[in-house]
Parts: sequence; structure tokens; C-alpha cells
Amino acid sequence: MTIRRFLGISLLAVVAGCNQTDKPVNLGVTSDPSGVQAAAQQQTQVAVVQGSCPQVYLRDGTAVLERYGKGAKDDPQNLLYQATLADTTRQCVINENQLVMTVMVQGRIVSGPAGGSGTVNLPIRVAVLDGPNELYSQTVQYPVTIPADTGSGQFIFTQANVAIPGGSGGFTKVYVGFEDGPAKKKKRK
Repeated sequence: MTIRRFLGISLLAVVAGCNQTDKPVNLGVTSDPSGVQAAAQQQTQVAVVQGSCPQVYLRDGTAVLERYGKGAKDDPQNLLYQATLADTTRQCVINENQLVMTVMVQGRIVSGPAGGSGTVNLPIRVAVLDGPNELYSQTVQYPVTIPADTGSGQFIFTQANVAIPGGSGGFTKVYVGFEDGPAKKKKRK
């Protein structure tokens, strides 16, 4: 009976140890041999549990981008390329006054009958909303290459340093989608 209790407690201790997360260790060479700078950075920037990191959504109607030849809107024979956004993920860290996100989106591009291989710029917008309030917005012209051999390819769009002042509230959502028109500047409040 005592052996079973000892084994049960030992097993619980091992399981509890598996759930513990350790802080990352800097294994590179630094110009700060005493490690004071690295220790200060670890104290000011703490990883956030993924459940506290706002969800990333594809905005309705903006997950597909079709580009046509000049003056040939909606003509399938004049389609240059079609790009689509699919899966999303994110990572967050928090410092003394804001939550900083890295947003990632997987996409695919396919050449159309009037298109070919080469590099195109896809206007991808990342926006952070807290209820009706826009906390962050930026449109990036993201270069993607259409391979010559297959006429289609995949890409991963990454937007780092998406800063949310004061952290995220219960109604904060991140939207990603294609944006038509000129590139928008960062908007922070």
C-alpha cells in the first residue's frame, strides 16, 4: 500500500514537471558578457498563453484576390492570377504596456490563362479591432513568386510587431485579408 502511494506521488511529480515551461535561454554570443541586458529583457517581455492571444480571422470577402488583364474584369479567359488565404496562426508576447503579436497566414497563388510566371505583389491587410475601435491597421505589398514549371505555389505571410496598446481585451480580434487600393500606413492609438 505504501509503495503504491509512493509510486502515485512520484508519477504526479513527473507529470507536473512535464507541464512546467522554462524561459528560453540565449545560447548565442552577446556583447553583454554579464547577461544583465538579457535578464532585463526576459523580465520586461513575458510570453502570453495562446488562449490570451487574440484570434486571427479571415475577413469575409477578402480571402480571395483575382487579378485580370487590362479592362477585362471578371472574364475567366483574361485571369492573370488568383491568390487565396487559408490557415492562420499567431504568437504573442507582452511587455510593460502592450501586447505584441506575430501574425502568420498560409496562402496559395495560381496563374490564370492570361498569366504566367514571375513575382507579383499581393496587398495583404492586418487589422486589430477591439469591438468597433480599430487599434492597428497596416497593408503590406507582399511579394510572391509564381513558379514557371507548375504555375502555382504556396506562401506564408508573416506580420511581426503588431502592437496592441494595453494588451488585448475580451473583444479584440485580428483580421487578415487582401486589400484593394493603395497601401495603408500603420495606425496606432
